[in-house]
Amino acid sequence: MARHAGVAPSTVSYVLTGRRSISAATKERVRASVRLLGYRSSTPTRTPTGAAAGVLAMVLPLRDGMNMPVVTQFVIAVASAARRHGQDVLLLTADEGADGVRRIADSGRVDGLIVMDVEMHDDRVPVLLELARPTVLIGVPADATGLTCVDLDFAAAGALGVDHLADLGHRNLALLGAPRSVYRRDTGFAHRTTAGFSAAAMRRGIAITTSPVEHDAPSVRRFVTELLRDHPSVTGLVVHNETALPLVVESLRSLGRRIPEDVAVVALCPDDVAERTSPPLTSVNIPADELGHEAVALLRRKLDGEPVPALTLLPPRLTDRASAERGPLAP
Repeated sequence: MARHAGVAPSTVSYVLTGRRSISAATKERVRASVRLLGYRSSTPTRTPTGAAAGVLAMVLPLRDGMNMPVVTQFVIAVASAARRHGQDVLLLTADEGADGVRRIADSGRVDGLIVMDVEMHDDRVPVLLELARPTVLIGVPADATGLTCVDLDFAAAGALGVDHLADLGHRNLALLGAPRSVYRRDTGFAHRTTAGFSAAAMRRGIAITTSPVEHDAPSVRRFVTELLRDHPSVTGLVVHNETALPLVVESLRSLGRRIPEDVAVVALCPDDVAERTSPPLTSVNIPADELGHEAVALLRRKLDGEPVPALTLLPPRLTDRASAERGPLAP
């Protein structure tokens, strides 16, 4: 084909896929060769923007333990970013694992995939590595070789919560994590937060306890009651559970513990969640909007044949809203 048209093989590819701007004369020469030779491409014809179907797939299985308002923030971010590129988003919420990824990729209905709720040993990864369609993960598996991933640096986020409280003089902290089902799935962000929290505590010489926390009010109340009873020296909490967060605050209040005078609280959650809590909480932001937009930007670059970094970790940002003050051992 390329020899017949008198162009490089890459030029033929660019004309057929629309991934690069090619002169009108060259396009016509390639298309004339296509017609004359009866060539049939196995790749869907693309628009000038590089989109075959004008649709991106967002693989987001709805699983137990997920916080739906935060999930919605990610969906809106991806959809709005895709819309600016003239593309729609097909949201796939069934938990079909590798089979679901393969099915949508082979359907020809989408140009690329954004995959969420990534597990440390995710069974979708081998399929993603085989796909002809470009993919981006919001999340990072244990082995990310050959993948394109973007996420908050959750290990650094967990460490930031420890460092903030340690700098205030707190020497005994607790991490209140996601529900047990999230850890049982080996979900990457939950494990990395715990790992970062624990490593920072060891570095700072801080005593810690870590535990999953369920979403329902009775479970949260029981957990907080037992935590304060069994670990009376705990003076600071890092809460990485958006659904349980207001219930934790209510439980502390009902047990006569003031924030921040008696117990300091740092939340790992989107800023708007921390701002709506009473009192507003010092928090490490989970930037759903930024992550969604970055995922789409990376996928667009891959569709256009441009190089992208294998791993993009956004640095955590802490906003002090005075729900943490100097601990009992602070100078």
